[in-house]
Amino acid sequence: MTDPDRAADVRNEDRGAGATAARRRIPLLLAVAGLAYALDLGSKLAVVAWLENEEPVGLIGNWLELEVLRNAGAAFGIGEAMTIVLTLVATTVSVVIVRLSRKLYSTPWAIALGLLLGGALGNLTDRLFRTPGGFEGAVVDFISVRGFSVMNLADWAIFCGGVLIVLYSFLGWELDGTGREPGREHAEAA
Repeated sequence: MTDPDRAADVRNEDRGAGATAARRRIPLLLAVAGLAYALDLGSKLAVVAWLENEEPVGLIGNWLELEVLRNAGAAFGIGEAMTIVLTLVATTVSVVIVRLSRKLYSTPWAIALGLLLGGALGNLTDRLFRTPGGFEGAVVDFISVRGFSVMNLADWAIFCGGVLIVLYSFLGWELDGTGREPGREHAEAA
């Protein structure tokens, strides 16, 4: 076997190892998304059953309370007249994440995208199935931080996933598990 043939075999073996790694990251993405979704859905079902139409429950005085609100808009109640648009955005985000998962070799990215997917699906479920339904349902928010916002666990998952995505992008980490090589930017700029 010649050296070029041997090099081609090594590259093919590396691709095979990468393909195996990719299969392992998709289940992680789905597991994180499923956990985020289940926690969100379960918490919403519980607070609607036990706390809706009740006085807020203080967790840390009146600084952090459980208070059930129905939000037809986005964060901070913005865009209440755009519920259908928000539903389409959540659907698009979910589809994009599923498509990106084909290139997913990175454990950190699987966690970040899983959080984002689980949160998007949690709020999308409310948009589809809560009153008034049909893409216009109001999201159940219940974590009230005084002077800030009322949120749910899906919102927290989306926020945490978004922060991680920005961090990984800033660090130069790629979906395929690679990162920027030190000095590479300088060599390419020259």
